[in-house]
Amino acid sequence: MTSTTPMSFDRARFNMIEQQIRPWDVLDSAVLELLDRVKRDQFVPAAHQALAYVDMELPLGSSADQVMLAPRVQARMVQDLTLKPTDKVLEIGTGSGYTTALLASLSQRVVSLEIDESIARAARQNLQQAGIANAEVRLADAAANNFAACAADGPWDAILFSGSIAEVPAGLLALLAPGGRLITVVGQEPMMRATLVTRTGDAQFATTQPWDTIVPRLRNFGEPSRFAF
Repeated sequence: MTSTTPMSFDRARFNMIEQQIRPWDVLDSAVLELLDRVKRDQFVPAAHQALAYVDMELPLGSSADQVMLAPRVQARMVQDLTLKPTDKVLEIGTGSGYTTALLASLSQRVVSLEIDESIARAARQNLQQAGIANAEVRLADAAANNFAACAADGPWDAILFSGSIAEVPAGLLALLAPGGRLITVVGQEPMMRATLVTRTGDAQFATTQPWDTIVPRLRNFGEPSRFAF
C-alpha cells in the first residue's frame, strides 16, 4: 500500500496530470488547473483511496458497471464539451461525483442522475465536502419513461454520459439547446468511440468521434438487435 499523506497525494495528482492527462490531448489550461484544484482522492471510496490518481477504473459498488472512470477519460470528456460559465449541464451516471464536480466548476449548474441509491448518497456527500454548491444529484433511471428524468429542467447546453451506450438516442438529442453538445462513448467491445454531437439547427446535428476508449455500459440503455434480415 502506498502512502496517502497530503504530500503524496499532491505528487500523485501532479503525475496524473503530466503523465496521463496531457498525453491524452487534454491541453485546455482551465481544465488542467481544475484537475489540480479538485482533489480526486476526496471522491474515491476509502478502500481505494491510495489508487485515486492511478490510470484505472475504480469500483464504486458491487456490480461491474459501477465504477469511477479512469482520470484521462473523465478529463477528456469534460474538455471536449467546451463548457461555458452560463451552461446548464445534464450528467447521466453520477458515480463518485468527481466528474460532476469538474462539470460544475466550469458551468452554471449541473443536474446529475444516478440510478443507485447508495452511490447517489455518497456522491452528494462528496460534493458537499468539496464545497460544490451548484450541482444536484437526483436518484433516477435516465433511460426510463422516454427519458422523463432527463427532460426535467431541459433543454440542456451540455449532456455527458459517464459510461457507454450502444447508440445515441434521438430522444436525448432533442433535449439539447441550440448549440448544445452531448458527449458519450458509443459502440460494442472491443471497439468503442467517444462521440460528440452538437446541435446545429432545429433538426440538424454534427457528430465527431475524436478518440477511442472502452468503458462499462450504462444500465437500461437499449442494445441494437443483432439479427440481420
